[in-house]
Amino acid sequence: MDDAPKMLDIYRPYVSNTAISFEVEPPTLLEFQGRISENIGKFPWVVCELDGQLIGYAYANAYKSRCAYAWSVETTVYVHQNFHGQGIGKDLYHNLLEILEGQGAVNVIAGIALPNDASVGIHESLGFEKVAQFKDVGFKLGKWWDVGYWQLQLQKPAEPKSLRPVHDDSKILG
Repeated sequence: MDDAPKMLDIYRPYVSNTAISFEVEPPTLLEFQGRISENIGKFPWVVCELDGQLIGYAYANAYKSRCAYAWSVETTVYVHQNFHGQGIGKDLYHNLLEILEGQGAVNVIAGIALPNDASVGIHESLGFEKVAQFKDVGFKLGKWWDVGYWQLQLQKPAEPKSLRPVHDDSKILG
């Protein structure tokens, strides 16, 4: 929870200046902390630090709330704008996906506001495949945006077991 203000500082410009997030007003720190605490015990959050500065984070949350979706998760990654193009998002994803696989997650789903070549590139380089695109589903910054969905199957479906909980130390990367 100590990293929440730094993560919010990274997230805020995505909300205010882009259609990458469909939020139109940045959340308050209290709202942002609530989102973290709501998911942290079940789903991983990983951060990347450079010289003591938090420069990116990635996390997973439930894809849908109904029980049958329990082995599918949705993921998100945000990197500080001064550190784009340096492989940080991809590194964060590698760590996140490793934790999710260890938890027993089967499918990882990423929703991407389009166009967004950088995000599409990261996801496809990690093996995600485009499975859907919805036209004109979000209105922000004076225009309509499409959203595409990419999916990565981490492991073949088998007899389902409960997702294992995340250990608190798994959310921090140096």
